[in-house]
Amino acid sequence: MRPPGRPGVPGPPGPAVEVIDLVKRYGDLEAVRAVSFDVAPGETFGFLGPNGAGKSTTISMLCTLVRPSGGIARVAGFDVVSGRSEVRRRIGLVFQDTTLDDYLTAEENLRFHAELYGVPRGSVPGRLADVLKMVGLWERRDSIVRTFSGGMKRRLEIARGLLHSPRVLFLDEPTVGLDPQTRSHIWGYIEELRRREAITIFLTTHYMDEAEHCDRIAIIDQGQIVAIDTPEALKASVGRDRVSLQTADDESAAAALKEHFGLDATRSEGGLTVYVAGGESFVPRLFAELQVPISSVSIARPTLDDVFMTYTGRTIRDAEASQSERNAAAPWIRASRRR
Repeated sequence: MRPPGRPGVPGPPGPAVEVIDLVKRYGDLEAVRAVSFDVAPGETFGFLGPNGAGKSTTISMLCTLVRPSGGIARVAGFDVVSGRSEVRRRIGLVFQDTTLDDYLTAEENLRFHAELYGVPRGSVPGRLADVLKMVGLWERRDSIVRTFSGGMKRRLEIARGLLHSPRVLFLDEPTVGLDPQTRSHIWGYIEELRRREAITIFLTTHYMDEAEHCDRIAIIDQGQIVAIDTPEALKASVGRDRVSLQTADDESAAAALKEHFGLDATRSEGGLTVYVAGGESFVPRLFAELQVPISSVSIARPTLDDVFMTYTGRTIRDAEASQSERNAAAPWIRASRRR
């Protein structure tokens, strides 16, 4: 048995992650607003939200990289403020941006990590082989990392995060910037490591299809959790079909939908969207009674996109566009405050 405090030693019993009214402020900006949730051991838990919603800030607090402004957070049973060292021994972290040393080989990167985490030297060769084989990089262990593709680097970072046998693996946007095929392969590796390692996985994403892999999802927007449940339960909570339509005059059509059908239409770059019970029976009425010419219409069952729109009033793409506009305006806002 390893002595207490060595990597891979489980913490006290209870949730793998426990968060109570967690807050993070940067001056006047409240990036995370009193969020509360817990993650069970062995669960794959996802934070779904647009860029700038507070996902990475929350992970940074849970991984002891950023000190909370308020609230309580425990990982593997240890407080992220008073038990920082214990938390760090028991977590793995894959950052959104690569942190590998490009001038070292894959094996050298992992051996350096093992040294930092105090992995017993006698167990390093076997553990290194295990994780590299799991992510399909064993044959490239002697290759310089700068020769790797983006997907290979991401796989190597996942292997590095697993090397010291963490109890909780944090993945911050694990497939951002990767092509769809590589993203699919990365998820294959994540599912395999969960099966083989009996590990808790906490990930952030703004990809709806990735969120479907999670046991439970917390939808976060503007620093607040607006919904939390399994993907299926969240979709069932919407309970209505999505009807998307394009018209000759979307503004007039939106007003007519409100007046004649009592429906609030959401406008986006693709036209108008409304939610109704029984979309197939609604569409004939739509063509018969809407006084604005319709150029196209489609019906879809609820998806996580619909869940996000239902709980936030906008699509995740619109939310990201709004955040980009706020980021662009921030220097001017700060300058005006100084004047």
